[in-house]
Amino acid sequence: MMINALNSGAKSFMADFEDALSPTWDNILNGQWALLEAVRGRLEYVNEAGKEYKLNANTATLVVRPRGWHMTESHVLINGEAISASLFDFGVYFALNAREHKARQNGPYFYLPKMESHLEARLWNDVFTFAQEYFTISHGTIRATVLIETLPAAFEMEEILFELRDHAAGLNAGRWDYIFSFIKSQAHNPDYLLPDRDQVTMTSPFMKAYANLLVETCHRRGAHAMGGMSAFIPNRSQPEVTASALAKVREDKRREALAGFDGSWIAHPDLASTVREEFVAVLGERDHQKDQTPTVRARYFAGDLTDPKIPGGTITETGLRKNISVTLNYLNHWLSGRGAAAIHNLMEDMATAEISRTQLWQCLHHHAEIAGRRHFDQELFLQWLGEESQALIAAGISPHIPRATEVLKTLVLDPHLANFMTTSLTPILNTIYKHEEQGRSHGEKQPPTNQPSSP
Repeated sequence: MMINALNSGAKSFMADFEDALSPTWDNILNGQWALLEAVRGRLEYVNEAGKEYKLNANTATLVVRPRGWHMTESHVLINGEAISASLFDFGVYFALNAREHKARQNGPYFYLPKMESHLEARLWNDVFTFAQEYFTISHGTIRATVLIETLPAAFEMEEILFELRDHAAGLNAGRWDYIFSFIKSQAHNPDYLLPDRDQVTMTSPFMKAYANLLVETCHRRGAHAMGGMSAFIPNRSQPEVTASALAKVREDKRREALAGFDGSWIAHPDLASTVREEFVAVLGERDHQKDQTPTVRARYFAGDLTDPKIPGGTITETGLRKNISVTLNYLNHWLSGRGAAAIHNLMEDMATAEISRTQLWQCLHHHAEIAGRRHFDQELFLQWLGEESQALIAAGISPHIPRATEVLKTLVLDPHLANFMTTSLTPILNTIYKHEEQGRSHGEKQPPTNQPSSP
């Protein structure tokens, strides 16, 4: 996957240790090993059929996203306490590759997730400064792009850029986590119920305000503004699905380019040429459009960033059931060690699953009115949860659906909205893989992994 991404023709490739990764110890260490090989241009792979994969002479620029500050790495203890996962991911990668990057004059580059405050940006800047001094690398060699993917961070864009001014490359409109954060930040306010997830788009008023403000802030400060991730993915066995996906991607990226963004993200390498065409149509031969500064500051205020009204938006049974099904399906992948999953021709990761989970919690605890039905309550949630769980099992999706069902049930019924699903899921993940490792070490049959487990 990494070889295909680096060879895709995209300008850059983000190796994601965060929302698109299930943080098993094997995944973390194998990911770091693959990055070490990729930085040196020698990453290669031969599959079971004998097909060889090698890096091209010219590849995408490598960018690494460490895990967020809320995560810990329980396999590494300092004074008996688990180390910050952010510091672990950054530290291992930097220690192994910083001097190689320096020799090749191509990095290191990072993407910083989940930030809510300029104080977190200041902490990252301190980490960068220390690391560069420790390895005698020039100050400012590290370049980092910050994901503005939380509602609090949308109010501190300039402060975040200021704190990272010696290391900042720009800001990214992390749309999916931003919707998750919007719901979470306003979860206890019944006036902030959003419609079905599919109805919340970048043309929704509060999302459009956030995106335009990000472009204006970045360009006024000489920083790059990166657009959001397009989650549509092609389906090679269904040409009509691929054609529909490409049309939606073109529309989305054309809107971003015209809004002033300098680049954007995709979830699948087959979309690279499509996105490039849309940006070239606007940028021409330019690498960016930082000279274009939209004059939106006079038109966007705090109320615009927090206005939940979406004209014509509704909460439906179909939407709520889809939230349940997608979350269960994704968690099954995550607990199986795969942090990104193609579901209904969309690339789902932890951010999109979190949107579904928090929408369910908010709708349940505020007894949201369902279009054409009664209000959403615990009885209805449990009925649909059971039905969607059984449907996935009947479809052959396993082995962790029972576990995922128990986790989602616990999180949605809890009167306190959990900040992140990963804090409930990681202990289960560690237990699953600890059992598997013990089974391998003793040559024993692995214990069954399809039994419900309390988070």
